[in-house]
Amino acid sequence: MFTGFDEEMMRVALEEAAAALQTGEIAVGCAIARGGELIARAHNDRRNDPTGHAEILAIRQAARAKGDWRLTDCTLYVTLEPCPMCAGAIVMARVGRLVFGAHDPQYGCAGSVYRIPEDPAFPHFCRSDGGLLHEECAALLRKSFELTRALTPRG
Repeated sequence: MFTGFDEEMMRVALEEAAAALQTGEIAVGCAIARGGELIARAHNDRRNDPTGHAEILAIRQAARAKGDWRLTDCTLYVTLEPCPMCAGAIVMARVGRLVFGAHDPQYGCAGSVYRIPEDPAFPHFCRSDGGLLHEECAALLRKSFELTRALTPRG
């Protein structure tokens, strides 16, 4: 199901997630590859922007790099199963394949709660494969939530 290249790209996404953690963001990172090459990478950056999720930012970069918003020949790697907004953006950008690390039982829309990328109601089908480097992705997320709780004033 997963290749060595898939793992390499997920490790890039994990680097981005670690960078998000360093800035106080939730540790989610994303990488997009096309033809065996990395063309975009991003991490959550939601300062004053609720759409500043790693996937959205990476899709914007990839579209600029490719010179086309249609990413049918691209694979998007993300450390956390996409939320509804990001799963919708993945479909709208016509991403060819989605690979994610940790499942999200609360908001995950690539299989856990709903399956937007593979829903026949939409004009584009995006194959999604989950669980790549799940433990590493989940560990970073746990760490970011622990830090968030530690910094939240209790009253």
